[in-house]
Amino acid sequence: MALHQEKRDWVVEITHSQYAVRALDWIFQRPLFKTPDFIESVQIPAATARKIIRALRDHGMLRELVPASGRAPATLVFPELLNIAEGRQAF
Repeated sequence: MALHQEKRDWVVEITHSQYAVRALDWIFQRPLFKTPDFIESVQIPAATARKIIRALRDHGMLRELVPASGRAPATLVFPELLNIAEGRQAF
């Protein structure tokens, strides 16, 4: 819960988006995902969803686990949350 609260304020500040909290909640539910999955299911305008993902990657919250290859999108990960879930430094 502490991580969510910390990231909530931070994501709002970084993205300046009215959809920041919705995006963060979605990422907390699925900390390992592909961008098209996020765009399709988060219920945010596609351009805004891409902008939020880009900002979170650029600021280090999300990391690329599997690089994009051809038409296959990259797999992104929220390492801080997964490390908490694993109980160790997994990512």
